[in-house]
Amino acid sequence: MKLSVIKLDGKAAGDVELSDAVFGISDIRGDLLARYVNWQLAKRRAGTHKVQTRNENSRTGKKMYKQKGTGGARHGSRRAPQFVGGSPAFGPVVRDHGFSLPKKVRALALKHALSSKVKAGDLVVVDSVSVKEPKTAALRETFGKLGWTKALIIAGPEVDANFGLAARNIPHIDVLPNAGLNVYDILRADKLVLTKAAVEAIEARFAEKEAA
Repeated sequence: MKLSVIKLDGKAAGDVELSDAVFGISDIRGDLLARYVNWQLAKRRAGTHKVQTRNENSRTGKKMYKQKGTGGARHGSRRAPQFVGGSPAFGPVVRDHGFSLPKKVRALALKHALSSKVKAGDLVVVDSVSVKEPKTAALRETFGKLGWTKALIIAGPEVDANFGLAARNIPHIDVLPNAGLNVYDILRADKLVLTKAAVEAIEARFAEKEAA
């Protein structure tokens, strides 16, 4: 599959050959994408919400009233959940919300996410992303001309320092190196922008996995 390559100024810069195995999947599986997104979002949850349990509650431990002869229920502690100031029953505790997802499923989901952008016509390949000066206003104008209002830009092995500085204050524009490529950010962006170096790295990454 061939795709046109452009420069940041919008001019043509040749073509690039995309692997059909990575970018050419036609039957996009939403279930795979959903599994990956749920896994990714669960992993980043802090899980620090917590309530005081009964043994941590500082209320008195003295027996409320005598066991027999009151005509009421038998209680032994004001820390019980049914009393004001008592500890909640079965409240949240600090824990990890993450769960495991097989590597093959994660790899396949990434292929489907990339292919979904190609199928929708929302994949753009650029020659490179670098600017001489870190000027946000100039870069915002460039993105406006290209129609990149909500885009994920994969810049290559490393993000150009000036480009990263210029782009970081532009709303809905995310710039990541190759290592940051993920399904969630791909799906929530209107445009996926890959440099030629990023395309080569993605295809090499999957080629290594298949060979292993």
